[in-house]
Amino acid sequence: MIHIKRIFSLLLTALLSLNCLSGKSIEEVDICVYGGTSAGVIAAYTAAQQGKKVLLIEAGAHLGGMSSGGLGYTDIGNKFVVTGLARDFYRRMGEHYGKLEQWIFEPHVAEAIFKEYIEQGKVQVRYHHRIVNAEVKDKKIEKITLEKTSADKGREEEGLVSTIHAKMFIDCSYEGDLMAKAGVSYTIGREDNSLYNETYNGFQMMKGHQFWDPIDPYIVPGDSTSGLIWGVSAHALQADGAGDKKVQAYNFRICLTDNPDNLVPITKPDNYDPKRYELALRLHKVSPRRSVYDYFIWSRMPNRKTDINNNGGVSTDMIGMNWEYPDADYKRRAEIWKAHEDYTKGFLYFLGHDEQVPESFHNEMQKWGYPKDEYTDNNHWSHQLYIREARRMIGETVMTQHHCTGHEIATNTVGWAAYTMDSHNCDRIVVNGYVKNEGNVEIGGFPPYPISYGAIVPKKNEVTNLLVPVCLSASHIAYGSIRMEPVFMVLAQSAAVAACLAIEQQSIIQDVNVNQIQKELTNNPLADGSIPEILIDNNDKSSVTLNGEWSFNYDTYRSYGPDFFVDDSKGKIAKSILYQPDIQIAGDYRIYIYYPKLNEGSTLTSITIFDGINATEKIINRNDIVVEGQTSGEWVELGRFSLQTGKNAYIEISNKNADNVVAADAVLFIPDRRSKRGSPAKPSV
Repeated sequence: MIHIKRIFSLLLTALLSLNCLSGKSIEEVDICVYGGTSAGVIAAYTAAQQGKKVLLIEAGAHLGGMSSGGLGYTDIGNKFVVTGLARDFYRRMGEHYGKLEQWIFEPHVAEAIFKEYIEQGKVQVRYHHRIVNAEVKDKKIEKITLEKTSADKGREEEGLVSTIHAKMFIDCSYEGDLMAKAGVSYTIGREDNSLYNETYNGFQMMKGHQFWDPIDPYIVPGDSTSGLIWGVSAHALQADGAGDKKVQAYNFRICLTDNPDNLVPITKPDNYDPKRYELALRLHKVSPRRSVYDYFIWSRMPNRKTDINNNGGVSTDMIGMNWEYPDADYKRRAEIWKAHEDYTKGFLYFLGHDEQVPESFHNEMQKWGYPKDEYTDNNHWSHQLYIREARRMIGETVMTQHHCTGHEIATNTVGWAAYTMDSHNCDRIVVNGYVKNEGNVEIGGFPPYPISYGAIVPKKNEVTNLLVPVCLSASHIAYGSIRMEPVFMVLAQSAAVAACLAIEQQSIIQDVNVNQIQKELTNNPLADGSIPEILIDNNDKSSVTLNGEWSFNYDTYRSYGPDFFVDDSKGKIAKSILYQPDIQIAGDYRIYIYYPKLNEGSTLTSITIFDGINATEKIINRNDIVVEGQTSGEWVELGRFSLQTGKNAYIEISNKNADNVVAADAVLFIPDRRSKRGSPAKPSV
C-alpha cells in the first residue's frame, strides 16, 4: 500500500513538472478572490484570518483599486455604514495622519495599508494575471484558467497559463469578469423604470452637471451639415425613464500637487488633439469661467495634493465613450482605458498651454503637476480608471430604488449603504439645436439602509460557490447609491465570512445561515480575535436614558446613523442624556462621542464621564472641532478610562452652559487593542 502511494506521488509530481515545463501551472486553494480592489484585499485577508488557504488574483501590479487609485475624498454618505475591516482601514489611515479616522488621504498611503493586510494575513497574491475561462460543473465553478499579462497594460506573454481550483470563489473585480465567465446572469446599462417600478432609472434629463447656456453642437456653428463637434453624439432624445445599454461615464480621479519640490510638470500627452476640448471653449465663450478651478471639483488631500473629480457640463468625465467597456475583450478595454487617459491628461495640458485659453488659466494650471512620490512605476499617473459601473449581477435579490428610499426593507442584512442615488451622465446629445448632457441623477436625503445577502450571491440554479460583492445584484439607480468603496469593503468581508462558513458546513453558498454571518461580524469584526468596540447610538433604548424632553434631528449629513437628539433650550431647563455601556471585558477604553457640527450648535457642550468610581468633567468647544471629508460630524475623544465589567460606567451629555443647540448622537468605547480574547477562530458552525 505504501509502495502504491509512493508511485502515485511520483506520478503527480511528474505531471505537475510537465505542466510547469509547458508554461502551465495548477494550484488548489480553499478560496480564490478575483480582483485586487479594496474589496478584494479585505475579502482575502478575512478568509486568511479564518485559517483558509487563499489566493488573490490581480490583473495589474497594484492593490486597492480606486481607494489607492486617486479616490482619496471618500464617498461615505453616513459613517454608520462603514463597519468591521472597512472601518479599520480608515482607522489605520487615521493612525498614519494622527487621528482616530481619516477619510481623505494620499494614494500611496492607501496602497501601503492594503499591503499591510496582505502581509499580516500572509495572503498569496498573483499579480499580472486575468481570467480567460471558468469551468462550471453541477452549478459549481470547478476551476478557472488565467493568463499572464505583461506589466505594460494588458499585453499577453504567450504560453503562460494557470489553472486555479478552489472550493469557493469571490469576484471582487469592478468588471465582474469571473461572474460572467461562470455564466451567471447579469445586466449592463439602465433598466426601464417600468421593470422595478422605479422613477430615477433609465433616460434622465436632470439639472446636475448640465449645460445651461446655448452651446452650439456643430463643427461650423449653425450648420448641421458640418457634423458634430467631438464629444457630442447623434442619439435622439428619449422618453424619461426609457431603458438602454448606456453606461454612466468613467474618469480618472486625478492626484496633482502644487508643491514645487514634489512636482512633475504636465506635458503634452500621447494622441493630443485640442479639438477634443472645443466644448470647453464654447462654454467659456457664452458663460465665462473665472478659473481652471471651475472646470473640476478640486478636493484637497494631505501634503498639498488633490483628488480631482468631474464638475459641470464638460470636465473629466468622458461621456459616452465607455459603453463597450463592460463586455469588451481585454484588447478593446485597454484601448478605451488609454483613450480616457489621453483625454484627461490632454485636458490638463490644454488648460495650461493652448493659445485659445486665457493666460490667467495658463498661470493657474502650470502651478500644478503630477506628484513625484505617487504612482512611481506608472509615470506618476493613476493605475486605476474609475469604472463606476460595469456589469451588475441578477442574483437572488435585486436591490432597487425602493430599498434605498426605505419603501422596501432588505432582509438578511450583510451590509449597509447611505450614499445619494448617484449616476454620472451617460450621453451628450443635441436637444432643440443645443448641447445637453443626459443621465446625471443625484437623489438623496434618505437614512442608511440594509443590503441583502441575496444581492451578493447568484441565483441558486446558476452557480453555488461564488459571491459577488462588487458587481452585485442591483438596478442601475440603486447601484449608484451602493457603489462606494467603504460599502464594497463591508460586503467583501461578509462574503469572505460566508465563504468560510460554506466550506466548514459543506453547503452551497445560498444556504449559508445569514445569522451566523452576522454573529461572526459582530463578535470578531476585525477578524483578529480582538475585543470588539462598543457603540451606543442615540436610539439604543436599552443603553440610553433621556432626562428632559429632547427632539430628533434627521440630518443624515451630520448624524451617525439615521438621526440624533437635539435641545434648543440653551440650558434654561436642565436636560441630559445618559449612555451606559455593558462592559463584558474589563480594561482600558478610549471613549469618544460623535459630534454633529451644527451651524446653530452651542459653543460649549458639557460631558461627564463616570468610570464606575470617579466622575470627570469635559467641555467640548465647537470652535475646536475640525470636520474633514463628505460628512459634517466627527469623533471627539474624551480620554482613556479603566472600566470594570457591568453597567456601572456612563457618559452624560447635558445642556449645561449651552448658548445654542446641543446635539447628542453616538458614543464609542474602543478597547485597548493589546487586549485579546484569543487567537482568531474560524466561524462558528
